[in-house]
Amino acid sequence: MKKAVWFMAVLCLGLMLLAPIVGAQDMEDDEMDMELVGKAGDFQEGMFYVYKDKGDKVNHYIPSGWMGDYGDIKMDLNCTENPHSGKNCIEFNYSAKGKQGANWAGIFWQNPANNWGEKKGGFDLRGAKKLTFWAKGKVGDERIMEFKTGGISGNYPDSDSVGIGPIDLTVDWQQYTIDLTDVDLSYINGGFCWATNADSNPEGAVFYLDDIIYEK
Repeated sequence: MKKAVWFMAVLCLGLMLLAPIVGAQDMEDDEMDMELVGKAGDFQEGMFYVYKDKGDKVNHYIPSGWMGDYGDIKMDLNCTENPHSGKNCIEFNYSAKGKQGANWAGIFWQNPANNWGEKKGGFDLRGAKKLTFWAKGKVGDERIMEFKTGGISGNYPDSDSVGIGPIDLTVDWQQYTIDLTDVDLSYINGGFCWATNADSNPEGAVFYLDDIIYEK
């Protein structure tokens, strides 16, 4: 009888010690589910800016996710050479030298900066119908293989991904549209992205982006 009582006491103690661990794991799983819905996007007059002007308070993402031959990219956030609107635009100079041996390069706009899905970030942009942006090349015929939204994985992955391309730019500003119909925008950390390669631009490419906007 004493052995049975002792056994039950040890069993109860073990269950008591185990319960907080199980509970913590359940809470962590629940938090993971909850964190896959981003911060509510503060659309102003139906618009949510990825980029408007350098340092503008309506910018919501940072061009921090450099990929591939990142050493081949130069970025000027304060280019005043004929912006589409406002005081400046962004100039990208891709050398196509293959400094990292990837033969391609690109940049993700992320929230927060340098977030490859390892931490909570991103926005809930449900309701947006399209992502628009303006682009042009320095001499024309610069080929950008893809412009897209979403696509970052990790512990906190983007809820979806969609893009357009390849696109051959002109020397004049042109507006491009990514259709967001039926795209799950509940958690978007990778707010915008471009990527190109040396095969399409063997001599490199200089191009410009401005007014990157999610629109309802």
